[in-house]
Amino acid sequence: MHCEPEISLTMKSLVIYDSNFGNTKTIAELIAATLHCEARHVSKASLEAMKNVDLLVVGSPINAWRPTPAIQKFLSSLEALTNVRAAGFDTRMKTFLSGNAAKRINNQLKQKGAKIIAQPKGFYVTGKEGPLEANEKENAANWANELVQLVNNG
Repeated sequence: MHCEPEISLTMKSLVIYDSNFGNTKTIAELIAATLHCEARHVSKASLEAMKNVDLLVVGSPINAWRPTPAIQKFLSSLEALTNVRAAGFDTRMKTFLSGNAAKRINNQLKQKGAKIIAQPKGFYVTGKEGPLEANEKENAANWANELVQLVNNG
């Protein structure tokens, strides 16, 4: 069980995600609910929505060992992320061949000037199309709480 985070009323968060079979969407929505913000599909992401964002969380399923092309294009289109804290996550199968899209997301966010506040996070699915493994929904809420604590602690 997780406790509700204490979120500063001035902190504006946004979760951007892509999803092939709905698993990454589920994780993104759980993170957004914990952060009390919007989870926005990458196709609906805009630079306007990025204005005044304090915490940006970006997630993608692993697609050929990297984030989906849509997430890669979104990350490439971002302007300087000065004063933005960020974290990346992915959904993956438990296999050494799956890759690490979250690490690539964090690297791209860092290249744009964001302060990466957490190690790349992977959430596991039972097969290519899912579903999520047991406890991954709880893990998503717990990770979001950790992000809040990292933001609040500087």
